[in-house]
Amino acid sequence: MRVTILGCGTSTGVPVVGCPCDVCSSGDPRNHRTRSSVVVSKNGANVLVDTAPDLRAQALSTGLARIDSVLFTHDHADHIFGLDELRTFNFIMGRPIPIYGNQKVIDRIKKIYGYIWDPEAPKGGGLPMINHNVIEGPMTLSGIEVLPLPLLHGEQAILGFMFDDKFAYMTDCNAVPEETMEAVRGVPLAVIDALRYRPHNTHFSVEEAVKVVSDMGPGRAVFTHMGHGLDYSRLRADLPEGIEPAYDGMVIDILEAAE
Repeated sequence: MRVTILGCGTSTGVPVVGCPCDVCSSGDPRNHRTRSSVVVSKNGANVLVDTAPDLRAQALSTGLARIDSVLFTHDHADHIFGLDELRTFNFIMGRPIPIYGNQKVIDRIKKIYGYIWDPEAPKGGGLPMINHNVIEGPMTLSGIEVLPLPLLHGEQAILGFMFDDKFAYMTDCNAVPEETMEAVRGVPLAVIDALRYRPHNTHFSVEEAVKVVSDMGPGRAVFTHMGHGLDYSRLRADLPEGIEPAYDGMVIDILEAAE
């Protein structure tokens, strides 16, 4: 199994429009972050988590040309507003793509993207072909076992995901319920939210994320959903052994992470 970090930035992306700070004006490509998303690959199949607004650019930069299914963590714009880009993958694959989310996510997508199911909607540019499914528990997608992980994003209940008991993806969170912590403890690879150094009411700070990782005890931890207050090189130097920042295009082989 292989994990590709398509994007590791917060909702504004980095650089932030109009911002002259050192990170936004940095020449280090690892400080250029598109909105957070990840793809899990196994035996030629790709499971995408979230359709970020930058999905087209992410696919072009990483060579992603196939999406077999999509999981959604929650319904915020930076995680669902790239859904229309799925139509290009429909063209390539010649079939609908199943999407999965909790009931709130599916209801929001059906409302925002109502034209997909409207028989009277203009068809000139083509419409995404998707099958929507409500997540009700563990499932298997393209031979990959997926366990939904309850998380809290402020007061909002959202989902993270565990893949084949080897990779836990937990973005946009500021609390990990005990049931989830028990499920992910000791996982070979964890990718987890770490927005900035200062506390935030819906995201982990770097310090909080380090504490969560310490309790979780993964073989390797990678921080994602990072804002422009975090410089890649400085953050990597500050973090304890076994924890590192993500960068767009980062590829991790799960077997290597488990060694």
